[in-house]
Amino acid sequence: MEKTAFDANIVQEMLTEKTELVETLKNDVYSTYKTFPDKTLNGMKTTLIYPATKQHIAKYSEQEFHIVQESGEDYKKVTLPYVKNKALSNQWVYNILNKETEADRIVFEDTCPDSGFILLPDMKWDRKDMDALYLQALVHRRDILSLRDLDQSHLPLLKNILEKGLSAIKEKYGIPANKVRSYLHYQPSYYHLHIHFAHIKLDNPGFEADRAHLLTDVIENIEMKSLYYKEKTLVFKVREDDHLYKAFLEHGCIQK
Repeated sequence: MEKTAFDANIVQEMLTEKTELVETLKNDVYSTYKTFPDKTLNGMKTTLIYPATKQHIAKYSEQEFHIVQESGEDYKKVTLPYVKNKALSNQWVYNILNKETEADRIVFEDTCPDSGFILLPDMKWDRKDMDALYLQALVHRRDILSLRDLDQSHLPLLKNILEKGLSAIKEKYGIPANKVRSYLHYQPSYYHLHIHFAHIKLDNPGFEADRAHLLTDVIENIEMKSLYYKEKTLVFKVREDDHLYKAFLEHGCIQK
C-alpha cells in the first residue's frame, strides 16, 4: 500500500497546536518525529531541521535545476573551494562516528581507521518496510570528501564496504545481495564519503543517472585506471539557488 499524495489544501491542518510530535531521533540540528495530526488525518513520519540555515531551506525548496559537466580541472578550481567554504556542516556525521548520537541504530561497524565504516539506517527509512530498506555506510576516514577523491589506494576500503555491508544487511534483515543496490552520489548531499545501500524495490530520486554511481562500477573503473574519477568529466544537476551553481556560472562553466 502507498499513501495518496498530499492535498495542498489541508497541509496547514497537519501542523497545528493540536498536532502531537514524538521525537524518535536527534543529532545536531537534525531530528525526526512521529507526527500525529488531528484524528481525521493519518500519522506521518516527520523530519525536522532546527535551526535551519539558508542552505537547508534552499535544499528542500522547489526551484530550477541545471546540468553541469564538471571536468577534473573544474573540480579543482570551482567545486573544491565551494566544498571547503560553503558546504553544510558534517558535525552530525562526526557525532555518529564518535558514538555521541545514534549509537543504538548502528547495524554494523568495522573499526579499522583506514578501511572501516559504520553502517546504519538512513533517516528516511522507518526500519519496518523491508522493500524500502535504505542504509548508509559512513567511512571512519575524514579525508575523503567524495567520489572525486577516490583512486587505487582506496580500493581496499571500497571493497570492504561492499562485502561487509551486504553481508551485514543479509544477516540483520535477511535481504540477499542481489536485492540491494550499493552506490555513491555525485554531487553528494554532504561531503564525507558515504555509500548508499537500498532495496531494489525502493523508488528513490537518488537513483537518477545524473547522480548515482554504482559501487561495483566505481571499483571496476578505478581498477582500470587509478585516476579515473580525478580526471573524468562528471555530469550532474545543480539547483539554481545553490552556491555551487553560482560558482560555475561565474567561471563560465554554464551558459544560461
